[in-house]
Formats: sequence, structure tokens, C-alpha cells
Amino acid sequence: MPTSLPAESRIGRVALRVADLDRVAAFYESVVGLARLDESPDHVSLGAGGARLLELHARPDLPERGPDETGLFHTAFLLPDRASLGDALSRVEGRSRLTGASDHRVSEALYLDDPEGNGVELYRDRPRDEWPTVDGRVRMDTLPLDLDALRTEAAGENDAPPETTVGHVHLEVSSIPDARAFYVDTLGANLRQEWNGAAFAAAGEYHHHVGLNTWNGRERPGTGRGLDRFELLVPGDGALSALHDRFDADAVAVESSDEGLTVRDPDGITLRVRVDD
Repeated sequence: MPTSLPAESRIGRVALRVADLDRVAAFYESVVGLARLDESPDHVSLGAGGARLLELHARPDLPERGPDETGLFHTAFLLPDRASLGDALSRVEGRSRLTGASDHRVSEALYLDDPEGNGVELYRDRPRDEWPTVDGRVRMDTLPLDLDALRTEAAGENDAPPETTVGHVHLEVSSIPDARAFYVDTLGANLRQEWNGAAFAAAGEYHHHVGLNTWNGRERPGTGRGLDRFELLVPGDGALSALHDRFDADAVAVESSDEGLTVRDPDGITLRVRVDD
């Protein structure tokens, strides 16, 4: 059976459990620039260009995520160019606040938190021929980002461009070796970089679709609010079937439905794999 994810695979929708649905949805509209696509009293879907990128589910009955619970580090929204990242900076500085800003050599990124503490990254990729690589792996770094220069790139747009996607999801896990065994050995992602309590894995030669870190000493599966699940989109039924076979071979419990395959990683984080539309 195939042992690697097809290079065309990518991240799909991210779903969050939140307490204050209206407040959190308003943040992703006004600060991230997503459009509200549909809603009900306990659910809001948001996206860009008509594509659903984020689902918010009202769960005020749940406690806040505990300080030792694994789960989401950030959802990373990929913008198509530097001008749209400049616009994002304008929205953040006018309506929220940055928690960080970095040049990662492969990308430029802004960091912030939503009103309930869920991490958000807004970033743009540098051209792939500029990505530093050694022995087939990318060499990401965390360097200062020149915000003054980025402000001059802003085009004055209030909405995220229609090309916006979820470029990657970064998770807080309890063990890098255990998480790497799941996402690399079983799922078939390529290990693109590993350093300082973190690992980065991707389909094909992207810098990463899934980030993993143990920086905050999380030790137990999340039961409170925060990440509900995230999606991996694969190109066709054959790729989905091959993943089902790999999950079976590694004794990973699989739930099959019309929406695809649902599995849980070693920390209980829910991953749904479905065919790309």
C-alpha cells in the first residue's frame, strides 16, 4: 500500500468548541476577515471565497481548557500574498492585539489569540525556491518580522482574500515521538523539521501541514473547550482507501461515514480525513 500522503493533500476545516458563539464569530469576521457562511443558534461556519474554513460550535456547558490539556496551539490561515498580510496586520492592530510576529524564512507570520484563548496565525508563504533546505528538509527559524515594512504593503482590504485557506494546524501534544509515529509513520506525512521540542510534518514538500510541540508541558487529552477536530483533505477515493488500510494495519480505530474517516491521535485529538471537493 502507499506509505506517503499524496502531495496534493491539504488541511480542510477546523472546528472549535466555544462558550460565547457570537463574540468568537465576530472576532473571526472582523479581525481574521472571514465571511459568515451559515449559522444556527449553536453553530457558525466561516470561510473565504465560499469555502468553509472554520466551524464554531457553542458549548457553554464545557469548562475552559485546562492548563495541562493537549489540543490546539494555533490555527494558521494562509494568505496569498504580502499585501493581504499587511491588511491582516491593520485589522489586528485596529481591533485586537498581536502576541507575536516572526519571519520563519519560509513564511512571514502574525500571531494572536481569539477571545477564548485559541491561538491564531495569519501568514503568507515566501516563494518555494527561497525556502532554505538541507538534506531534503526545510530549515525554518524564528526571526524578527519588520512590521513597519509590512504596514506599507497593506492594500486597504477589510476582508480576507478568497484564496485564503487553512495552511496548517499546530497542535500541543504530550509526546513528540508518539505524535510523530502517528502523523508520520501511520498517516504518511513527511517529517520536514524537528527541533527544540517540536516537529513539523507535511504532505509532499510543503514546509508543514501539521505542527507538533511539547513546549507547555501538556499531559492529558482535552475535555474542555477548544479544538473539536480538524480535517485532512486527500485527492480521491483511492487515497482515502489507502489511509483506511494504514490505520487498520497500525490498529488505529476508524469511524467511517459519508463525511470520510474519523480517527484520534495518541492525545485524543480528532482528525477527519475526507476526499477534497
